[in-house]
Amino acid sequence: MMTTTVWLPAGWEHPTRVELATGHHLRPIRATDVDLDMVAVMGSQPRLWSIYGEAWGWPPATMTAEQDREDLARHEAEIERHESFNYALFDTGETELLGRVYIDPPTKIGADAEVSWWVVDLLVGGPVESAMAAFVPLWLEREWPFERVRHIGRDLTWSEWAALPDLPSEEPNQNHPNQ
Repeated sequence: MMTTTVWLPAGWEHPTRVELATGHHLRPIRATDVDLDMVAVMGSQPRLWSIYGEAWGWPPATMTAEQDREDLARHEAEIERHESFNYALFDTGETELLGRVYIDPPTKIGADAEVSWWVVDLLVGGPVESAMAAFVPLWLEREWPFERVRHIGRDLTWSEWAALPDLPSEEPNQNHPNQ
């Protein structure tokens, strides 16, 4: 039986498509996005590993399409249950997956959501990455029910995040004001 995690208010609905000023859009990732996701992730794998490898062990250099599909199916199910959110950044026609945004319940004290995002190597330092950096914090502030979002890799480094005290694992998230 599926249950909904209590880090979000009852009845709250997550956005299903969000337009960026660049002509790109975000939407929840699906397992069926695997072919586009593999190109994006493996094409940027060394840089993504330098960001997420130590914390998440992702993406491994030997990741297969089946492993990616399983991972995306897990993300899709977590989104459905409101356990965490993984949005993919697409071009207008969804012919290219160009990055992702992760919105997770906190595992460390002091926040009610932990967020990170990336774009493919080709977009690093360019206008799409700049648009994402400006857009994501405002989007979370305006459309999500959080008061204290931690932007890992932006507000603090992954090392600084890892050094923060963990939330007690036996207790539900006590930081969220809607709990």
